[in-house]
Amino acid sequence: MIFPSRAPKRPSFLTRALSASPWVLACALALVPAAAAQTSAPTTEDRTYEAADFARYAPQNALDMLNQAPGFTIRQASTERGLGQATGNVLLNGQRISNKSEDILTQLRRIPAADVIRIEIRDGATLNIAGLSGQVANVVSRASQVRGAYAYRPEFRQLFTDPLLTRFELSVSGQAGPVQYTLALDNQASHSGAGGDTNLISPGGAHIERRHDIWTGEYNRPRVSGRFVFDGPSDSVGNLNAAFRQNLYAFEEDGIWTGPGLIDRDRRVTVTEDGWDYEVGGDYEFGFGIGRLKLIGLDRSESNEAETIVRLAYANGDPTTGDRITQDSVESERVLRAEYAWRSEPADWQVALEAAYNLLDSTTHLYSLQPSGGEVEVPFPGATAEVEENRYELLATYGRPLNRRLTMQMSAGGEYSELAQIGANGLTRTFWRPKGQVSLVWQPEDETRVNLRLQRRVGQLNFADFLASVDLNNGTTFGANADLVPPQSWEIELEAAHEMGAWGNATLRVYGAAIEDIVDIIPISATEDSVGNLDQAVRYGIEWRATTNLDPAGLEGVRLDTRLQLQASQVDDPLTGEQREISNSLLRFAQISLRHDTPETQWAWGTTLSHQEYSPSFRLTEIFHQYEIPIFGSAFVEHKDLFGLTARFSVANFFNGESFQFRTVHVDRRTDPIDYYERRDRAIGPIFSIDLRGRF
Repeated sequence: MIFPSRAPKRPSFLTRALSASPWVLACALALVPAAAAQTSAPTTEDRTYEAADFARYAPQNALDMLNQAPGFTIRQASTERGLGQATGNVLLNGQRISNKSEDILTQLRRIPAADVIRIEIRDGATLNIAGLSGQVANVVSRASQVRGAYAYRPEFRQLFTDPLLTRFELSVSGQAGPVQYTLALDNQASHSGAGGDTNLISPGGAHIERRHDIWTGEYNRPRVSGRFVFDGPSDSVGNLNAAFRQNLYAFEEDGIWTGPGLIDRDRRVTVTEDGWDYEVGGDYEFGFGIGRLKLIGLDRSESNEAETIVRLAYANGDPTTGDRITQDSVESERVLRAEYAWRSEPADWQVALEAAYNLLDSTTHLYSLQPSGGEVEVPFPGATAEVEENRYELLATYGRPLNRRLTMQMSAGGEYSELAQIGANGLTRTFWRPKGQVSLVWQPEDETRVNLRLQRRVGQLNFADFLASVDLNNGTTFGANADLVPPQSWEIELEAAHEMGAWGNATLRVYGAAIEDIVDIIPISATEDSVGNLDQAVRYGIEWRATTNLDPAGLEGVRLDTRLQLQASQVDDPLTGEQREISNSLLRFAQISLRHDTPETQWAWGTTLSHQEYSPSFRLTEIFHQYEIPIFGSAFVEHKDLFGLTARFSVANFFNGESFQFRTVHVDRRTDPIDYYERRDRAIGPIFSIDLRGRF
């Protein structure tokens, strides 16, 4: 039997209901009489924190401050092609970040705490920025003089891993005339490793094979970057960002494989990657006509060369066997965007137009290592090709107060794209996708805010998913699939935040999504599976966040931060037709953190306990479930002024959590009998780190 790459459409009642409701709600809100709105802004008040509110934490930069904002959790912007609507929840001086190579955490680390004027926690729907919803932090800063900041973060692991000594950050900020600037050099390096046994067991419980493996991975990403803010003529303002980074990765795994009736083998896996990327982007905003025009441009490119080699040496002297795969890839992206915003009492308007071009050019070669010491190339159809997309987006945003305690923001538009795969199984397709959202902010009382968001979202594709791929280490292969389409979803979210005065605050979020063309792993033939689209899926959940200050209870300087998230999902399995969870989807997350700033001293200490679990991944022949450290525990002790430095010593994984992997492998498909079970248990060990932060 040959499987289609997509199942026939079967829209559910939930999908049809959500499909209609946003536009019904949008039309209803648009028809609310203007008399219902006040000419003055609603009385919803921002939570504003001055520098003095964070003094007890002795922050060195804006990130140190924002991390201590009660009840606020930073949500980074999702990585998508183009710029599109805002997806994060942090603004700098009222503006979203228009670059993509540096995340918001990096940007915040480079703003010295002395330059932060205030941090405002605002409601996204009250801002004239499309895509924002829920609580949004606006970090207001100004470089008053030349300042420098630096950090050095070595890390040491007890097991398997060499010390990490190359992770650092260095930045200088200042102002020269009308230009504020930040120049930075950093290396976001990481070392990791684990080791232990993997056992293959028959359905009857017999031992088939034992594998003892130890692996290490080392990543170095040195980067130089600059950010410039221009105060132009009149009220115009511009931003320029530029960055260049090198990406180096080395992975090694050594194993001894034994089993009844099998030849003992020494197995070695090496992975090396060498690449670079750059990004140049900027924007310029100025008064034009009755409003303000903002022009944005971005140019980004990434090149990477990767090689994986797997070798098996046999104890009986048989010739060594193995495989080698190489991949050379180049990704590039260019974006032009224009936003025009104006105010017409009592409403704010914005129209945005974006054009984006994306390209992936990837070449892959697979080789079989020969007993003679040479190698022979193995045909690997579908692994070499170009994928490119031209995409255009038009979006209009309208926001206004409906009364003194209720504010609405609505956006509507769509995107047109042409998606082409050049090479094996080449295919060109065009798509038109409507998108938009409606957001409401209601403040029934001064201490409580309720946010409601209803959104039509168009997802993005990973271009590498179009191509055939193989993981030599795990022995898995994906076929090429040129029929991939972008997923779409109707999403609803309700968030309520309540201020408890000196005790802190709490936020409850309930959300759900009806997804069409969800990307998952699907069968594409009787013997192959690939990344592809399933007809529809549902995902829903609930999240609780709270910050509790225990000063009113007499425990001065003690603070608790708690977060709990429960999520469920449902999709029809493409092989069995049964309902199951979406592959590798979050099931639950729980975290509690305690921090104590000891009164009248420079000392602080704290601890964090967390747990998370994801659903299994489903393939044509197996069910695969991997998770690490079921209960993760960490603790720290910090001195806020150690010869002018903030010094923190931390120990993580003090419960000695391990890395687990469970596979159920079938004889052929998952509808056939079980062939064997694979159970992996690898130790990670404690992780010790030092964080030294200072300024000059």
